[in-house]
Amino acid sequence: MQRLLVTVVALIALVAGVVIYNNLPKPQPKALVYDPPRTLQPFVLESSLGHNVSNANLEGQWTLLFTGYTFCPDICPTTMADLRQVLPKLKQYTDTPVKVWMISVDPQRDNVKRVSDYAVFFGDEFVGIRAEHPQLYPFVNDLGLMYSIPEEGETDYLVNHSAAIVLVNPAGHRQAIFKAEHIIGEIPTVSMEQLATDFSIIAPTFH
Repeated sequence: MQRLLVTVVALIALVAGVVIYNNLPKPQPKALVYDPPRTLQPFVLESSLGHNVSNANLEGQWTLLFTGYTFCPDICPTTMADLRQVLPKLKQYTDTPVKVWMISVDPQRDNVKRVSDYAVFFGDEFVGIRAEHPQLYPFVNDLGLMYSIPEEGETDYLVNHSAAIVLVNPAGHRQAIFKAEHIIGEIPTVSMEQLATDFSIIAPTFH
């Protein structure tokens, strides 16, 4: 009888523990997560893969997309280097490949070879993307990002562009956007530590 009582008490304690655990607040990502994920408008862009890419090329992988250009003096190379460093950590949270698309917002100077050489330098997971403004602007805008277009005839210029990083899920839909941190005296960049933490929450919930 005593043994039965101990067993019953143990089972009650176990059930209570499970109920308490299930009702504990779950960690939430700090990124802006789209619920439901947002579809992307059809696009066709040039790439460093040796062929044009479309929506289908985003399927079957997690993709981190950000705007940049090869002449960028600060945000772009810093972000590329940071992403290269954090990728191994991201891969621990998913069995699906994780890729990076660097979308050039300087089609006047960034041809396919230039963006290809730039992307390949950072690793096999990096893809350089480019297009002329009529195709590029709608795509970037659809991602929720922006960039400036230089005055006609300018040759030595900077391109203002978003520093945020967009996460596209393996269905090819926008899953989240990681905003850049703006600290006085420093270039705006996305915290890779926070990105990895957010990805560890987001990736396992994808079905």
